[in-house]
Amino acid sequence: MEDQPLERNYRDAPLMIIGEGTNEIQRLVIARNLLKRYPV
Repeated sequence: MEDQPLERNYRDAPLMIIGEGTNEIQRLVIARNLLKRYPV
């Protein structure tokens, strides 16, 4: 079964807390990646 990009980002986000910094930065990174893939 193939993961959806949003599902994968939400699932993997907690694993990146230590390595990538604050939740705000993680949200910005996730949002930027989603906007690149699915432009509004």
